[in-house]
Amino acid sequence: MINDLIQIAKEAGGIIRNAHGTRFSVEVKSDNLKNLVTEIDKKSEKTIIDFVRKKYPSHNILAEEGGEHKSSSEYLWVIDPLDGTTNFAHGLPIFSVSIGIQYKDETIAGVVYDVMRDVLYSAEKGSGAFENGKRINVNSNDNIAESLLVTGFPYNVAENPEKVFERFIEMLKVARAVRRLGSAAIDFCYVANGVFDGFWEVHLNPWDICAGKLIVEEAGGKVTDFNGNPISIFNKTILSTNGKIHDKMIELLNKV
Repeated sequence: MINDLIQIAKEAGGIIRNAHGTRFSVEVKSDNLKNLVTEIDKKSEKTIIDFVRKKYPSHNILAEEGGEHKSSSEYLWVIDPLDGTTNFAHGLPIFSVSIGIQYKDETIAGVVYDVMRDVLYSAEKGSGAFENGKRINVNSNDNIAESLLVTGFPYNVAENPEKVFERFIEMLKVARAVRRLGSAAIDFCYVANGVFDGFWEVHLNPWDICAGKLIVEEAGGKVTDFNGNPISIFNKTILSTNGKIHDKMIELLNKV
């Protein structure tokens, strides 16, 4: 199934890449002007869902734009057809396709395709994590002061849910630097390949988490909630690190 994941992620990514820099329709999903969807999100998702329905017609689907398609199968495809829509809509080339497969509520395979860099991250449960076919691992840094961290803000950031501003400030004070790329799936993968030491965010969705979480864990990293507890793809507080600075980040996140 991992080969099917890679194939369809790249196909969807090709649609997105070809549309980058062209004119396309952009809509606001709700009364929050931050939450966008483009016609390219929808085309990418349709391509992936059509593939799943043709090859795995009994499988369940949970997708960002199309919602949930239920069956009696114990397999679930969790799909983000364009993670980083705001970046894409504004011409910033940092966005991805993220697809994970769960069996009996456990993620068994996942891919994240960094579209404009043509980099494919993949993992199968128990088989390691890979970047364009080459095995990757988290880094070994254990000093928060030497850490490069990454985060993101939810669409309702103005309401300061989960004290996002205060927690951001605490990390800025201690870490070497904090970045915000705008694609949670890519953030996870940059932890997995050792670029980032840690990543935290709140109010993510299952399609933001599913593939990236597995890739980090298969690269030797750790993913929990802000209290260090194991999480599902439905958790609303996410901490992903190389494992070496995990406890320190938990301490900082809960300091506020």
